[in-house]
Amino acid sequence: MSGGFSRPAWRLLILAAFAVLALSGCSSLLWGPQQAPIVEATVMPVEPASAPVAASEPEPAETETAGPEQPKKPKKPVVKPHKVEPPPPVAAPAPPPPPPPPLIVLRTIERNDAHGLLDAPVQKSDGKVVGRAVDMLADAAGKPREIVVNLQGFLGVGDRKVNFPWSAMRFTPTAKAAPITLTAAAVPAPAVKSNVVQLPLLDATVERSNGAKVGRVIDVLIDANAQPQAVVLDVNGMVSTERRTIAANWSALRFVTRDKELHPLIDLSDAQINATPLYASDKPIRAVSPAPPPAPAPASVPAASVPAASATAAPATAAPATATAVSSARVAR
Repeated sequence: MSGGFSRPAWRLLILAAFAVLALSGCSSLLWGPQQAPIVEATVMPVEPASAPVAASEPEPAETETAGPEQPKKPKKPVVKPHKVEPPPPVAAPAPPPPPPPPLIVLRTIERNDAHGLLDAPVQKSDGKVVGRAVDMLADAAGKPREIVVNLQGFLGVGDRKVNFPWSAMRFTPTAKAAPITLTAAAVPAPAVKSNVVQLPLLDATVERSNGAKVGRVIDVLIDANAQPQAVVLDVNGMVSTERRTIAANWSALRFVTRDKELHPLIDLSDAQINATPLYASDKPIRAVSPAPPPAPAPASVPAASVPAASATAAPATAAPATATAVSSARVAR
């Protein structure tokens, strides 16, 4: 052919094109399709040039001539105030139990302060002994009214009991010969009895309020003022099976009228009688009285309302006899 490639040349071109296509196809299979990145064209603003910054001067290096570094002072630790806890409240100990109430009250009477009436020698003002006292009479108030004297006869013949007024007698407990002296004006009491009920005290039976027997009066103790201070009671067979003799305060006796007769009373229980010391002629006299009932507890009164005058108690007057309270815990002797 004229004016073109020859047939063999066309063939070579076609083979070369297929070869190029084959090579491009293999690369796409191995590496995958690659797409060129899309970059948008933007116009960046241009900043004006700034003034040059002056370089800072370098810090001067520490010279080696400086002295050694001073050690830093340790800081004082800050101590916070510790809150003091108050101590726990201490429980107050329970008050001790009150002592048991007294069972009896004892009064000591010295032997020189009182003398027994029974069988005491009786003399006249000139010192001559005329007889012996054998009894006394008291009224409902417990006041002595008469003394009974057994006047001596000749060799025991003609002895007779005569009542003298109590006021006609002078009593001296410390006298050795005769403690009872009849005054010069002493005359026998009138035979006609008055309307005052009187009680012969010797051998009288003392009872309780309920009628129970306590003991028998065997003597009366008289002081220098001719006043009875105590009675001696024989409680044998009434309270105790053993022989017991006790002294009871005269003030503890009460006299009541029953069936037109006087009856002496004393409120002593068996336990109180057993707690009473025995009466002995050679020992101090311990006269017993029943313990008073316990006083009711006073109501609490504010201290401000108590008058100042009540804070000072009146001094107690001295008594010749000493009182002693005996507790109920005492063992009877």
